[in-house]
Amino acid sequence: MLLMLQHDHPALVESRVFATRQVALSQPLAWLARGWADFTRCPLPGLLHGLAVTAFGLLLLALARDRFWLLAGAFTGFLLVAPIVATGLYAVSRDLEQGLQPGIATALRSWHPGHQRLVLFGSLLALAGSGWVLTSAALITRFAPMPVGSPEDFLRVVVLAPQGWLFEAWLVLGALLAAPLFASSVVAIPLLLERRIGVLGAVLASWRVVLANPAPLALWAALLLALTLLAMAPLLLGLVVVAPWLAHASWHAYRDLVDPRLAQPRG
Repeated sequence: MLLMLQHDHPALVESRVFATRQVALSQPLAWLARGWADFTRCPLPGLLHGLAVTAFGLLLLALARDRFWLLAGAFTGFLLVAPIVATGLYAVSRDLEQGLQPGIATALRSWHPGHQRLVLFGSLLALAGSGWVLTSAALITRFAPMPVGSPEDFLRVVVLAPQGWLFEAWLVLGALLAAPLFASSVVAIPLLLERRIGVLGAVLASWRVVLANPAPLALWAALLLALTLLAMAPLLLGLVVVAPWLAHASWHAYRDLVDPRLAQPRG
């Protein structure tokens, strides 16, 4: 993406205002520790966020309980848009590090209509998530040897199928979509929340961060996925705690990866 733009392209120039930092491979563990500290210091906004995420997941289960071919794509698609949903908790972490006393209002204010760049970026992520849901559903319904209506069917017919390539193709297509979206959003949303920068400039800054820290951010992506999947295991109830924990931790990832001192704060 960086190579496709001219060196004087406004978005590329804008993204270079922010210096990227290199971090140790183990730094994602520190982000988790700091995120947990933020969650325990100001738990109410996080718990409400976690309850909302869990309620949405349970609604998906209720609507698609007999159509797991759709549910699998919907859940993985939701993971793609989760960073933008957590914007309010980034604001809570920002206030905590400034010695303020944030609350629910802090989280809600991050979504006021003046943040048009956040709305635009969130819409793009939602579009990408919807595209994956449709792609996943089409792939499974077209190529599965028999109908997939339950988690057991998905496990037996897709994951553990003795022959065929369906599960491998499903994973590869998901990775091809998820990897660039992760690279585009890992620090872009906090930047849009905190600084005067366009959507493309924030995305390019995020890519620069990933290119400077491929191994730590690969570990970070694996931790995000693993913890989210573990949280989903007990009927999604783990998301009540894990979703806000990871949101707060993501703010600290941004703080360690980007040096924004040369940039102007949002007005």
